[in-house]
Amino acid sequence: MSQDAPISIHVISDSLGETADLVARAAEAQFEPDKFRIERLPKITTPEQLREMVSSHCGRYCLFFYTLVNRELCAEMERLCLGGIHGVDLLSPAVEMLSSVTGYLPAGEAGAMRRTDKEYFDRIEAMEFAVKHDDGRNIEGFKDADIVLIGVSRSSKTPLAMYLAFKGWRVANLPLAPELSPPTELFELDPRKVFGLVTNAEILHEIRTERMKELGGYVHGYAEREAIETDLEEARALMRRIGCLVVNTGGRAVEEAAQEIIRHVHGGLNIRD
Repeated sequence: MSQDAPISIHVISDSLGETADLVARAAEAQFEPDKFRIERLPKITTPEQLREMVSSHCGRYCLFFYTLVNRELCAEMERLCLGGIHGVDLLSPAVEMLSSVTGYLPAGEAGAMRRTDKEYFDRIEAMEFAVKHDDGRNIEGFKDADIVLIGVSRSSKTPLAMYLAFKGWRVANLPLAPELSPPTELFELDPRKVFGLVTNAEILHEIRTERMKELGGYVHGYAEREAIETDLEEARALMRRIGCLVVNTGGRAVEEAAQEIIRHVHGGLNIRD
């Protein structure tokens, strides 16, 4: 082997080896570039397979980073290390410390961390759904939403939708305006997953006035107090017609309004079943 060739760090796992791979890369980064290369050896299932993998990949330095949840595999790797293999157990010390301090017993399940990864990708999917169904777009997809928000302009529909999406809920939102007839699809939804957003007329007047200043223009009927009160009155009438829960967002943090909606979703309908 050439003296300049990168030295192999072998990552061994009874799952995908992603955790050990990340640690190996973090350790590798402390050295000059191209001194090491990382080779992942995932999905080890038996002691015999483990011994074969170690033997065939040992080479000159025999460097192994491993995350083995299975106790039999972990014990076998420890024996191999006692026999001269250079190995670092990245998982067992942390699991043992948590268990000894708390008294909880580990599940011993390979790939358990991937459940967390799935939750992450579910959130990404939910946020993509919220963007796709923001401001009344793609109304035909509203039937697939967990939560549908309706309300007049500047009643916090989009910020609330994005917050709920970050929590993993598929959210769509629809603006209500006197000049727009609500789509028929809205009345076909289960009213328990529709939430009407309202706010104080004075608060809405201030928000819309500032919004027009930002845009540098004027929209007739948008920020006038009388028009705002009419918007809110007609919106409330539609919400009563639908039979949905009304949530007041005026002067409230997005998180607070979101928690109210989530409580009612959990209490009124298990949408995800």
